[in-house]
Amino acid sequence: MLLGQSIFQSVLTRLKEEEKDDEEASPEGPDFRIRGLGAGFLTPDGRPAASEADAGSYLDYLYEWPASEPDAQTPQADISPEAVKVEKPPEKPVMPAHLMRLTEEEIAEDLAISPKDSEASLNEKRRQFAKLNHPDRIEPDFRDNATVRMKTANLLIDRAISSLYWR
Repeated sequence: MLLGQSIFQSVLTRLKEEEKDDEEASPEGPDFRIRGLGAGFLTPDGRPAASEADAGSYLDYLYEWPASEPDAQTPQADISPEAVKVEKPPEKPVMPAHLMRLTEEEIAEDLAISPKDSEASLNEKRRQFAKLNHPDRIEPDFRDNATVRMKTANLLIDRAISSLYWR
């Protein structure tokens, strides 16, 4: 207790005194703004004068920006056919052959699981298989096949790992 007050009460008293001092000592001084930030914000009494200058400088900058479209004054005869690039439609992706192998037997053959495999080697085979077949790494058109392959491979590897413990 300080001077008959608890610590909490003394802190509140000191904060109120500091608040009064701040109100008395802070006359309306210069406005410290970062140029450009006020341009997009409105205040309740309208747009401040500093923001109008910011918007003007922004528009001046846009005027100097090179035009992306040719002007009407530019003669079109100066453009050679070689200079004009014609975009070809993107070629449709071709499905890799391994994504057509969807049966358990074919996927087991791709995994090459043997009874001699340890848990570490099976997990490594899972990672290697995922590098080639994970749906996130495949074109969107072929993701369904990749999902089926990954589900089947995970099932086969999980069976092989669980069989390790029952031997």
